[in-house]
Amino acid sequence: MNNSSRARDLKLISCHACGLVLDNQEELRHSRCTRCDEHVYTRKPNSLSRSWAYLIAATILYIPANLLPIMLTTKMYNTLSSTIVSGVIDLWQDGAWDLAIIVFTASVVVPILKLGLMTFLLISTQRKSTWRQRERTKLYRIIEHIGHWSMLDVFVVALLITLVHFNKLALVQAGPGIVAFAAVVVLTMLSSMSFDPRLIWDTDEPKSSTPPDNGQTNG
Repeated sequence: MNNSSRARDLKLISCHACGLVLDNQEELRHSRCTRCDEHVYTRKPNSLSRSWAYLIAATILYIPANLLPIMLTTKMYNTLSSTIVSGVIDLWQDGAWDLAIIVFTASVVVPILKLGLMTFLLISTQRKSTWRQRERTKLYRIIEHIGHWSMLDVFVVALLITLVHFNKLALVQAGPGIVAFAAVVVLTMLSSMSFDPRLIWDTDEPKSSTPPDNGQTNG
């Protein structure tokens, strides 16, 4: 049992939409918030299952996102394709090392870190680990904060397409890799949004009982 009392231990429940704190009474278990009429629950319903599903899908799509070209450049009837890594290499060789570092960080480092850290959080939460719970909660907040920057590569390609359209001698088109990469970013964001960090602190409940992420259950 954790030293700090949880809201569910105090028979309280917070609305996820407006933040109103309600008494977690029998009639409120399957009911709605009295202020905004949103469903109320002590934990996000099926949090771990949905987070795992999004994370696995993102991991699978990350392979074609790196192998398929994200950008097709046509100059004088000569078409060149660029993947994420080859694009970073081209930027570095052209002297734009600062932009190369930014794109590499946002398109390679951040997605890999987010996939790895979300896997760690899900496994440790499912095992009801009591190891560094406060630090793991802070880690989740960091993942949520940096996740949105993963879309930088998509924005760069969109910007290049717009700019090059003013040049009649060149044509830039988005490749199939950009679709897979955008899907990876969206799926990892959905995975972190589906994860309920309060489950990190639910370590005193037996593993054989009903999982706490089933939603409207009183802990």
